[in-house]
Amino acid sequence: MNVVVCVKQIPDPAAPGALKPDTHTLDRSGKLIMDDSDNYGVEMALQLAGGEGDEVTLVSMAPGGETSGLRTGLAMGAAKAILVSDDALAGSDALGTAKVLAAAIGRANPDLVVMATESTDGYTGTLPVQVAELMGLPSVTFAKAIKVDGSSVSVERQTEAGYDEVTVPLPAVVTVTAGVVEPRYPSFKGIMAAKSKPVDNLTVSDLGIETSAVGAAGAGQEITNVAPAEERGAGEIVVDEGDGAGRIVTFLEQLKVV
Repeated sequence: MNVVVCVKQIPDPAAPGALKPDTHTLDRSGKLIMDDSDNYGVEMALQLAGGEGDEVTLVSMAPGGETSGLRTGLAMGAAKAILVSDDALAGSDALGTAKVLAAAIGRANPDLVVMATESTDGYTGTLPVQVAELMGLPSVTFAKAIKVDGSSVSVERQTEAGYDEVTVPLPAVVTVTAGVVEPRYPSFKGIMAAKSKPVDNLTVSDLGIETSAVGAAGAGQEITNVAPAEERGAGEIVVDEGDGAGRIVTFLEQLKVV
């Protein structure tokens, strides 16, 4: 079984983030790391593809040919990776990114595609289902457990009331929640081995996608302005002099809470 995991490489959250002054988009020019949420997807894929002949392939889209985050996934145990890097991709929205990832994933001919529910630097939560729709595959979101049985995959899908049991035919796209498994730490041997594992570098033209359909040129949205969030104002201290309860009720009525 060939399992593909989509891995997003993001600026280190521990470092102060910065926006590009011209586009107001996140500056990704420095070293990138693998999104923490993707650790769970990589680990789940490695556990599912544990048989002889099984393989895990990572797919990512990042600027500047950046592979640092991919090497982390390779060090965990993935066999190879596909990286799409092209200046034309700058400014891509979720749909443009989905078009690129869907085309790249298709080259790997996967039996199962595993993705995080959402990235920690974007939080749209729409990308996985867009990829599934573009590839014509069934999708199941918020998986807390996954089991592959022959030509189908059974998923325990987390809900507010518990979980649903969903079964769909393979190939399929499944998104996993944080905590679904305990990600392994790359061993020294794995880190060294990752340096020689193949990473297929592709451009937009390699995928047969028109540059006008991706990047800022193909985006359906544009950030026109960015402003700092308003600072929280000082609260009002109520000293109870026998009328505290009434003053609180009056305050809540002004907020139309009661």
